[in-house]
Amino acid sequence: LTGILTGITGLKSTPNGTSIFPMDDPALFRYPIAYLSEPGYWFPTEEDASSMRAFIQKGGFLIVDDFHFENEWAVFEAGIKRVLPGAKIVPLTTAHPIFHTFFEIESLHVPYPGGFGRQGLYGEFYGIHQDNDPEKPLSVVISYNMDLGDYMEYSGTGFYLVDPSNEAFKFMVNYLIYGHTR
Repeated sequence: LTGILTGITGLKSTPNGTSIFPMDDPALFRYPIAYLSEPGYWFPTEEDASSMRAFIQKGGFLIVDDFHFENEWAVFEAGIKRVLPGAKIVPLTTAHPIFHTFFEIESLHVPYPGGFGRQGLYGEFYGIHQDNDPEKPLSVVISYNMDLGDYMEYSGTGFYLVDPSNEAFKFMVNYLIYGHTR
């Protein structure tokens, strides 16, 4: 992903570095975008929720990815409601600008990686707008029944199909460009 970002978008990235922070770490506020993986197992403390709320309220953008099935959705929804108590989670369509910020994403019909995708599990895409106003930009984008990170992690191995792996990169590039420019 970092190679693609640097090579075709002009966004500078650190290909060999990571910045992993607890949600209540003040260093998180040095970055405009946060990525939350596996939120189906996310039980934010009050400090975590307060810090992530402040991050989002100050203009931070949250990408949520890598969870599936109703039980994981319920855990995620309880966590995000602690962060943003009045948040309205809305379904996104291909008409939303996030799907056109760099790549033109024409279909949201992308299978979950591996066996679940072969069994018919397809991604669903949601968002939370600033102030719950659909005329305002997203503060949070949610890839449910999807694992974009897994597609990217294994893209060079042949473990997953090429087409959905390529789509995963397009989604993440768009999410990152959107998060930087909204």
